[in-house]
Amino acid sequence: MSLRRKQAVAVEPKPPAGPRPVAIVTGASAGIGAALARVFSRHGHALVLVARRADRLRALAAEIGDSGHGAPLVLPLDLTRPDAVARVGEALAANGLAAQFIVNNAGFGLVGRAAQLPLDAQLAMIDLNVRALAELSLAFVDSLERHRGGILNVASVVGFLPGPGMAMYYATKHFVVSLSESLHQELRPRGVRVTVLCPGPVPTEFQERAGLSAGSLPSLLTMSAEETAERAYRGLMAGKARVVPGLFNRLLVEVPRVMPRDLLARLCDIGQSRRIGSGSA
Repeated sequence: MSLRRKQAVAVEPKPPAGPRPVAIVTGASAGIGAALARVFSRHGHALVLVARRADRLRALAAEIGDSGHGAPLVLPLDLTRPDAVARVGEALAANGLAAQFIVNNAGFGLVGRAAQLPLDAQLAMIDLNVRALAELSLAFVDSLERHRGGILNVASVVGFLPGPGMAMYYATKHFVVSLSESLHQELRPRGVRVTVLCPGPVPTEFQERAGLSAGSLPSLLTMSAEETAERAYRGLMAGKARVVPGLFNRLLVEVPRVMPRDLLARLCDIGQSRRIGSGSA
């Protein structure tokens, strides 16, 4: 009786799993940022939530986890710190994560004449609205390319308008619009989507911090944070350069094309003067 010799079968070792791709959402503790986090989670994205208020982030993370989606990583962090973006990178590496989407929502505004507002507060606004956003937009591009992801930068319809009465805030949003539209073209050949979200007024804590009264929002331009976030997500996934939610907001951003700039600045000044004069600032 012959015996068959068993032949050894070579088994190739499986390569170690790579870092898990995530969407990083800044300013996620409330408003549009929290709404964007919920939308990304519903669409199956793992999340890293970044903001200063740890209690708000943990509550949102628990809500998302309880809804059946994976619990996000919570990263309480002041993005105006010079080492903030480096700390985001360290947190990703320590948790086996890699950036697939960057959602730059963190920011704030102030109502008042630039020469009368505290200079340090206005410079802090530039640091958050401009410097931190620009650094986050560029720090993880290689990872975004590897994971076929993208960048969603939250600007505003005011990024197309002159801003007497909120001069520094309007200027920061103009920067966000310009940078995002440029990066949309530069990074497209690498497969990285870049979309700028330009909402009109959205009822959030932003108005209170900026010094705006709740009744100062024009109803025709106002949209909920949830609807704004959903439209932003769809636009990003479709590879759009710009998302302006709402018909009247889309009309508003076209006004500078047809109205003399000086006249437009005077009209904006009148509107803001009424807010400041009414005590809403």
